[in-house]
Amino acid sequence: MPDQTRSTPEFALRLQDVALGYGDFTVLRGISMEVRSGQVVAIMGGSGSGKTTLLRAATGQLVAQQGTVLAFGQDIARATRAELQSLRKRMGVLFQQGALFTDLNVFENVAFPLREHTRLAEPEITARVLDKLDAVGLRAAAHLKVAEISGGMARRVALARAVVLEPELILYDEPFAGLDPISLGITARLIRSLADRLGCASVLITHDVHESFAIADQVYLVGQGQLKAAGSPDSLSASPDPYVQQFLKGEPDGPVAFQYPETPAFQKWLSQQQGRKA
Repeated sequence: MPDQTRSTPEFALRLQDVALGYGDFTVLRGISMEVRSGQVVAIMGGSGSGKTTLLRAATGQLVAQQGTVLAFGQDIARATRAELQSLRKRMGVLFQQGALFTDLNVFENVAFPLREHTRLAEPEITARVLDKLDAVGLRAAAHLKVAEISGGMARRVALARAVVLEPELILYDEPFAGLDPISLGITARLIRSLADRLGCASVLITHDVHESFAIADQVYLVGQGQLKAAGSPDSLSASPDPYVQQFLKGEPDGPVAFQYPETPAFQKWLSQQQGRKA
């Protein structure tokens, strides 16, 4: 866990009474959360709950309908294009599908951010890339093409690329999806160790309860368009809230309905469908 003697850090990311959506449709409202440097924060929720929407707001891809999104103390909505670009250089993102360049080998995929955003000499680039690949267990795979590695390996290469610039804020979009149990455990421990060693803030977008609770300092649970719960893993585990307990335990019965709710539009469609002649 993080060094408790560390002085109180600044907020790397802060959302204040934020509403997010697309066009006239609001996905989430009333969202407030804080991520400090050195913290691992898990944002959890079911499929379609708006977790990835929060990630898009953090990177400035989506402007809040209401409220304020602050990255390193700066209001993203008020940032100029140049300021936003500067903020993004302080972030690392692990995309859900990895998003590797298929025409580059493993080494060049990880080296890409260094070549784009630094003036490091080639020996320094080589040393840093191999160091990050070693951290994810793939140093000896540096020469391989993307087509020659497995999906789990590709996810680990993407993780190495996300941290190669040693960013102050790392955003992980479903970092545990598609990993075998060994790779999953290693990846979780690596996320925790990076936060501790680099002092970076880490945000996990995930629905993996076990691994997230093992490494997170703070957990936010979103669902039904709002923030349902927030606190440490221990406090959420002890929560009497039926919604929280159903999500954490994966129970079929509770406030979260399995069936998509019927709407007037569905009833109208069904009536028309059943009224058709055979």
